[in-house]
Amino acid sequence: MQTVKVSKKYQVVIPEELRREAGIKPGDKMVAVTKNGILQYVPVHPIPKTKGMVKGLSTRNLRDERDRL
Repeated sequence: MQTVKVSKKYQVVIPEELRREAGIKPGDKMVAVTKNGILQYVPVHPIPKTKGMVKGLSTRNLRDERDRL
């Protein structure tokens, strides 16, 4: 977990390690979501980029129903 600071323009810089881990590049689009007062930014990947991404992945016990957005 890393701490970021909100600027006067309400901007934040995503730390390099997190950008790299999430595969975020300059110009990428993200969706902002809030749930129970928690703000999340989710990268929006074009369909061709996600093709085959979850092949063979089992969703069993992946997360609880209540955690889904």
